[in-house]
Amino acid sequence: MKNRSVLLQLLGGTQSSHSLRRWVNLWPPFVGMGIRVTHIAPNMKAVDVEMKLHFWNANDVGTHFGGSLFAMTDPFYMLMLMANLGRDYIVWYKAATIRYRKPGRVTVRAEFRLSDSQIDDVREKLKTMSKYEPVFVVEVKDDAGVVIAEVEKMLHVRKKEIEPPGQ
Repeated sequence: MKNRSVLLQLLGGTQSSHSLRRWVNLWPPFVGMGIRVTHIAPNMKAVDVEMKLHFWNANDVGTHFGGSLFAMTDPFYMLMLMANLGRDYIVWYKAATIRYRKPGRVTVRAEFRLSDSQIDDVREKLKTMSKYEPVFVVEVKDDAGVVIAEVEKMLHVRKKEIEPPGQ
């Protein structure tokens, strides 16, 4: 089984990253906040997300609502790592922080990238540790490339316990 098919099966058995993108874009919290996934790489190592400013996702001073900025970064590093590690690992978000840098007044974007070395690092650490908690950082930027917010995501990763035969 290819690594990317793990996540695709979780989201309804679709067979392509294009189909996965459509499914994620229909997720009610994203629809409600105006969040849109614009790209998912077939190998699940790159995801691009954007959010336009609308009256329904603006705060009381007319800039992007902080909760929407945070939500647009929510599931991606976890899903990307799950897809690339495979079914022998458990991956959860453990903690997250957001630092707002500037008010968002236009379309904002976030690019999530997962390298082979990051994936290898997780596998190596779990050879000697019962759990590993890597931290990933993503910047939310406006059209001019100005950082609007910086989000840190701490993941909890461990290998699944294998039950002995006959259990």
